Amino acid sequence: MDVTAVTSPSSAADRAGPLGAVTSVASQTWGALSYAARTVGVPAGVRGLAVELAYTAVHLSVYPWGLIDEALRPGGVHAHHRTETLSPGERSLVVSDLHGSSTPVLLVHGIVDNRSIFHYLARALRRRGLGTVQAVNYSPMTAFTGDIRTAARDLGDHVERLCAASGTDRVHVVGHSLGGLIARYYVQRLGGDARVDTLVTLGTPHRGSAIAHLLPPTLVPRQLQPGSDLLRELEEPAPDCRTRFLAVYSRMDQLIIPQRNARLDHPDLQVENVRLDHVGHMSMTIDPAVVHLVACRLGRTGSPRERGRAVTAVAG
Repeated sequence: MDVTAVTSPSSAADRAGPLGAVTSVASQTWGALSYAARTVGVPAGVRGLAVELAYTAVHLSVYPWGLIDEALRPGGVHAHHRTETLSPGERSLVVSDLHGSSTPVLLVHGIVDNRSIFHYLARALRRRGLGTVQAVNYSPMTAFTGDIRTAARDLGDHVERLCAASGTDRVHVVGHSLGGLIARYYVQRLGGDARVDTLVTLGTPHRGSAIAHLLPPTLVPRQLQPGSDLLRELEEPAPDCRTRFLAVYSRMDQLIIPQRNARLDHPDLQVENVRLDHVGHMSMTIDPAVVHLVACRLGRTGSPRERGRAVTAVAG
């Protein structure tokens, strides 16, 4: 487990004087050069960058539909317990893990985004036999006038409604970017571990991102800055947390700076960290390896692993 003091570059440099400022600039320069080498220095990185750019363009084109879809189906619950449309392999997943297939999945998008980011992932999870998949929208203004703590309480209301509609006691949650941090706050600080079986975070700034310093100085960007009060609150003890965590992060993530801040390291949480090398921030939700990984983890039910055990894996 990495132990890193998280401070803003400017404050660290001020305390350390001229030498600290030079060291900070050198570190940031080296990080930028390393990122460029990983991205355009190898064929896999160039391919990952091309996928990221292409998917971002496609996502922008379907973004309005995500808002319209919210208006047409505000509940967003999709029941898919029928098996005649599934292939034999997909049907076997439902039959062999009826409990897992009946656990609802709630998808939570990132900052100034909407449920359209999950179109491919939601479809893949349904094809794997997961019974109910719901992608919710929260207001785009959350990024400018909202608060992560308030959004987490709203998420708790969504979870309760989903449990009531599906007749289950537990759900899975998949959060992309800011959505993962909202869900984590709900689980750790608002008692959400009683409802959330597995929380998957994709490119979530668990330790903040330096990019947040460039955003408008409203509450949510300040909460996303490394060392913020909210992030320090999430570092506090979380004894007997019942939720399993899967944190997926990428060394090519262009919005989480430094990229390792998307790891989740906490001594009280059951965490599996999976590192990607050549997947961008937006395209995490469509990357075949990530989609397969998420589907497999959500289908794995039963006894939780040992408390506080952390697992790190590396995926291409």
